[in-house]
Amino acid sequence: MVEPQEQIEVEIVWPRPEGPRHWRLRLPVGSTAGAALAAIAQDENGLQDLLEGQPLGIFARRVEPGHVLQEGDRLEIYRPLQLDPKEARRRRATRTR
Repeated sequence: MVEPQEQIEVEIVWPRPEGPRHWRLRLPVGSTAGAALAAIAQDENGLQDLLEGQPLGIFARRVEPGHVLQEGDRLEIYRPLQLDPKEARRRRATRTR
């Protein structure tokens, strides 16, 4: 008799200017963050190119694509910063002077 492969459920969140995208996936135990991205890219044409090299995190903690996911993880795909935080503070300081 064949044992069913154990799976975990994870959520993937990608903030977009037009609104956030959410996916819920069931993946085999031991799947990585990169494998989760590849799984959603299979369903959406051209998505792999958009996600390539984007920083990732789980509950606001940075992770690498090789990070092994756990049950209930929320994988976040971060957008590049529009402005360096130090530069933003400098601009605000010069406006208030």
